[in-house]
Amino acid sequence: MELAIDLKSGVPFYRQIIEQVKFAIARGDLRPGDRLPTVRQLAVDLSINPNTVIRAYREMEIAGVLDTHQGSGTFVSGEPPEIDEPERVRMLDQILTELMARASGYGFTLEEVLEGLRARKEERR
Repeated sequence: MELAIDLKSGVPFYRQIIEQVKFAIARGDLRPGDRLPTVRQLAVDLSINPNTVIRAYREMEIAGVLDTHQGSGTFVSGEPPEIDEPERVRMLDQILTELMARASGYGFTLEEVLEGLRARKEERR
């Protein structure tokens, strides 16, 4: 699993980490017992302050999303994360905003994007 920080989103870095980890768990990319990168490694990978990673990990631990075992690392807990409706709506809005920005940058219209999404939906059936 690769995490990425969007410098332009306006969302605090620690919140971006939390959201990405929760959605990776919800998608099945991360499973209970999977080990997350160390605080230091993730901070280096994302070029952010280690305290930011500590805050994200601590909040997820308090929420029961992660378990930290001193000396052995941070792991996904057995409990699936609950993503409340406002958070889901905000994430979807962010995804759609990014999608439309990229699509319009390549000259696609809203109708073409919708047509492409419908075609993808049909392919999955």
